[in-house]
Order: sequence, then C-alpha cells, then structure tokens
Amino acid sequence: MRTTILSLILLLPGVSWAASGQTTAEQIDGAVSRFLENFAAEQAESGYQVSYEAGDLDNRLTLAPCKAPLAVEFTGDPWKSTRPSLEVSCEGKRPWRMYVSPNVSIQGPALVAARPLARGEVLDSSMVTNREVQINASRRGYIRDIANAEGMAVRRPISSGSLLTPDLLDAPIAVKRGDHVMIVARSGTFSVSSRGEALANASVGEQVQVRNLRSDRTIRASVVAPGKVEIPM
Repeated sequence: MRTTILSLILLLPGVSWAASGQTTAEQIDGAVSRFLENFAAEQAESGYQVSYEAGDLDNRLTLAPCKAPLAVEFTGDPWKSTRPSLEVSCEGKRPWRMYVSPNVSIQGPALVAARPLARGEVLDSSMVTNREVQINASRRGYIRDIANAEGMAVRRPISSGSLLTPDLLDAPIAVKRGDHVMIVARSGTFSVSSRGEALANASVGEQVQVRNLRSDRTIRASVVAPGKVEIPM
C-alpha cells in the first residue's frame, strides 16, 4: 500500500505580493490549483490519473499580506480520501494558516477479485485481475501488484469485482498446531537442527511455542518458513 505527502512552495505569476495589500481568496485558490496541478503531473509519471476541483473560497475572504510565497501541503492523505485536507500558510511577521478540502480523484490500476473468493482461500494470479478504479474512494488502501498479495489467505468472503485491500488478506498459516516442525538453532553460520511439535498456529515472521521432541522442553521460536522455526543459539 503507498502514501505521498507533498510540500511545495508555489510562486504565482502576475500576482503582486506588496506588503500594503491583502492576501485574497483568488490568490489562495491559485496557490491550491498550482499545487494540485504539480501533484497530478507527478502521479501521471507513475501511471495514475488525477483530477481535481480546487473549490471556491468566499471572495470576501482576505488575510494578512504575505511577502513570502504561499506554502501548500497535504495534511490529509489523498490516497485514502476524495476530500483530503490542504494547509495553506504564510510565514513571516504576521504568519497565518488556513485549511481547504478540494475534491480529488485518483484513478489507476489495482487488483480486484476475478471471481468470488471464499474465506481461507490462498491467493494466486488466476484469482485476481487488474482494473482501473478510483483508488482514493477506499479508505482501506489498495494493492497494485500480485507479488504483494500472492500466497496471502482471504480473511473474509470477497465478491467478484471487489477491490482487494490489505485488511481483507492475512499472511497464510505456515505452521499449524500439532504439526511436526524443524527447529533450527543458529549462531552466525553455524546451526543445529532438531525436531519439534508446534503448539499453536502461526505465520511466517510470527513467534510460536514449540515442544522439542527430544528434550520435551517447550521453547519459543520464530517461524521462518512453512514447517520450519528458528531460535538463537
């Protein structure tokens, strides 16, 4: 899953920033539009299409004059919201900041279910397909590459055509309770192996209690592969 936070300093051509004037709604709208234009251009290089509406501020709005260029940055995640918050600020002797929420749509390829998926199924490339979707319409993120999902287990039923999100998938169970496993005690390049019995279910990267079949001792080990656990020597 990807999060982009941009912070750009934008100069608006043709705008006077005289100390005696005021910062107007038109100038703020212009800064926001230029910021979003740059954001859209950057995402286009990665294959995403961004459309936006900066929104209209009340024309009666005026703020203290700003000699420095207006600073604009996302304070909300545009990849998880269609109305991300933007902060517009001015630094100087009379600093100020304000927030606006433009409409932003990010279209791009993402994985969707190619057929109904049942709980517990282990994903492979035949079960998903890439489709152009509005990525930021889902607050739960998205998955673009099957390499980031293949081998994962479906956490709950997924209907055909539904967007795959990280919260719908679990790492597959690599060790099941009662399974015989290989216990590897490692120190640098030296290792010793023995047989054990897993006392709980666990995925790769998780820890699990294992009973050593030779010594009958219970140890805590890290799952490093299906049927294999490791402990430091």
